[in-house]
Amino acid sequence: MNEMTFIATGDAFTTRRIPADGYPGLEELQEVIGRHDVKFSNLEMTYHDLEGTPAAVSGGTWAMAAPRCLDDMKRYGFNLFTTANNHTGDYGEGGALATIRHLRERDMAFSGTGGNLAEASRPCYLETRKGRVALVSACSTFHIASMAGGQSGEAPGRPGLNPLRFATTYHVTADRFRQVQELAQLTYVNAYEDYGIQMGYVSPKPEGIANFGTYNFALDDKCWVETVPQERDMVRLEREIQEARRQADVVLVSIHAHETDYDDLSTPPGYLEKAAKRCIDAGAAAVLGHGPHELRGIELYHGGLILYSLGNFIFQSETVSLQPYEAYDNKKMPVDTHVGEYMDKRSKNGTAGYPTQKNIWRSVMAAWAMDGRRITGVQLYPISLGMRASRTFRGTPVLTQDDETLRYLAQLSKPFGTDIRIQDGVGYIDL
Repeated sequence: MNEMTFIATGDAFTTRRIPADGYPGLEELQEVIGRHDVKFSNLEMTYHDLEGTPAAVSGGTWAMAAPRCLDDMKRYGFNLFTTANNHTGDYGEGGALATIRHLRERDMAFSGTGGNLAEASRPCYLETRKGRVALVSACSTFHIASMAGGQSGEAPGRPGLNPLRFATTYHVTADRFRQVQELAQLTYVNAYEDYGIQMGYVSPKPEGIANFGTYNFALDDKCWVETVPQERDMVRLEREIQEARRQADVVLVSIHAHETDYDDLSTPPGYLEKAAKRCIDAGAAAVLGHGPHELRGIELYHGGLILYSLGNFIFQSETVSLQPYEAYDNKKMPVDTHVGEYMDKRSKNGTAGYPTQKNIWRSVMAAWAMDGRRITGVQLYPISLGMRASRTFRGTPVLTQDDETLRYLAQLSKPFGTDIRIQDGVGYIDL
């Protein structure tokens, strides 16, 4: 395989078309993206014309854009995509299947969703002049109704996304452990489960484990949170990576994950670190993380590249074309409310939520080269999404050469032993 070059971006929440004559900064982005052979982005959106119906719950905003917005992602230069994220099911199975259809009509390579679990789990392949690249995609942050289902001998599978579920255990000291047990007894929160244990339908908890409803606690000598990927999902993911490794020159893995084990979204959860490293060990060259809408650190592991979160590439969430009944009802607004009014209330006229959070509106595009199976260097191009711009412009990316963003990412990466060198507005990880 000849040297192959890659560039990856985070969440693309697209609701507006690129103007016919472009916008200031578009050509510079296209030039950087266009230098590379493989160009990845996460489609944080469903693309259809109400071909699905709004689900009872959404990924935060019911995300739907006109199918023609997919043409704009190609206009930026991207050629490899994931569709597995917390918005996959915003418009039910119909919206997910319509999105798949519109992608296929445009011959866009994507993975992460499908008509059943087998389709959602399998890799897609991108043919380039330099070699063949596979992408396997999974998602950890989703409503259960968005999860693809497998086929049985009697029933078809269910359309949806490829899940990477995880388990959480709260480790607590002896005094806190007793408090959990006492509070469970006082509130009867475990009463139905206790009945199942008495009847023999439910196994009792092991010694040193207690639960408060769906929350599990372990007796320990210190307080901390443990998250681990669910083994059956992890094994399925590893098998797909191993198969892709047989069929392609390079394997990439995309994981959409919002969670953190702490109170800081810039810190990846333990289950994501474990899963990413297992993906590298299974044969992936890089793990492309996204989900929390802000940057997380970068780790080099066993010759592989782990980007725990690339933040946002496009974030036009305030200019969706419509929202369903549930959105307005949740805010106790009349059902004939319009989107702009709803967005004003949600953000308290721009004084709360995402419009006020600096890290939402700054990010990087991560690029690297591979000589055979070896990564030879990483470059980080900072972008801005215009935090101070008006709603009609905010969320659209431009290159910035912003050392502050790179210094921030360098700080996030230090706990992983990764050093970022900054020169002329670009970050470098020297290998």
